[in-house]
Amino acid sequence: MDSTEDLDYPQTILQYNSGFLVSKVMFTACELGVFDLLLESGEPLSSDAIAARLGASTTGMERLLDACVGLKLLAVDLTQERALYRNTEISNIYLTKSSPRSQYHIMMYYSNTVYLCWHYLADAVREGRNQYERAFGVSSEDPFGAMYRSEEEMLKFMAGQNSVWSICGRDVLAAFDLSQFRQIYDLGGGGGALARECVSLYPNSTVTIYDLPKVVQVAKEQFVPPEEHRITFHEGDFFNDSIPEAELYILSKILHDWDDDKCRQLLAKVYKACKPGGGVLLVESLLNDDKSGPLETQLYSMNMLVQTEGKERTAAEYSKLLEAAGFGEIQVKRTGKLYDAVLGRK
Repeated sequence: MDSTEDLDYPQTILQYNSGFLVSKVMFTACELGVFDLLLESGEPLSSDAIAARLGASTTGMERLLDACVGLKLLAVDLTQERALYRNTEISNIYLTKSSPRSQYHIMMYYSNTVYLCWHYLADAVREGRNQYERAFGVSSEDPFGAMYRSEEEMLKFMAGQNSVWSICGRDVLAAFDLSQFRQIYDLGGGGGALARECVSLYPNSTVTIYDLPKVVQVAKEQFVPPEEHRITFHEGDFFNDSIPEAELYILSKILHDWDDDKCRQLLAKVYKACKPGGGVLLVESLLNDDKSGPLETQLYSMNMLVQTEGKERTAAEYSKLLEAAGFGEIQVKRTGKLYDAVLGRK
């Protein structure tokens, strides 16, 4: 008997094939402002009204709205005269710009930047390197130089990362009790969303965001309010410049950008700067030990291929990197969310 007879391969393949279409429907509804309009209106609206207010065709908007209903991003009330559309709770929370947990910015970054790199995924697999040169005509030698190729692009990336930490930050910072660490450096802290979560969760701590000068400037101007005195800034390139002494270093989604040699180089610098008794907190999406999943992490690893020099790793692989730098007492906590935590002590 053929062991594949009970497996619904055609349906599975069709669902995978439509994954691109699903995400683009959501991205497009966000970009056009569908969810924002429905939130602001305070009442359900017809497809004609939505199309008119957003400057779109009635035919196109009706199909977009119906697809969003199918994705459970919108709900529809049918009357004798017309269909009236309204947001679902998940859309109000995550897809409207005004929500404190909005994922709008990371979606726009994926839609306008990441997807262009993924167009060349086959080339990335053949060559084993990122695809900025093909996607944007910029050198792929310096991934972050390519990612920050304009202030607009840098702002999109920083806002996108902030939106991720608005829903995942507290989970990774609470995975271990970090209250003993008063002096914290957030290496590559970007827009400061994780730093803000940190000082909120541990009010006796101070956090210094260490990032490139142009990133620090934007963070100060756009993301971290001046009255937040527990957050300070340090301008520099942590690969090429010195790392000041601190009790705890947070590396959130940093090591996955780089190959093992670069990771060892950075962790060695962190270990040397770290106060005795201090530590380093790695925040990453962990692969299963046998690399069988999670699927989201496997896909992130593909994204690292098309955008960076790095990859996603298992807990054992991160532990090995920490041990090589001198860190011990390594603990791993899986949060059950997108990102996990690994703590090493000096």
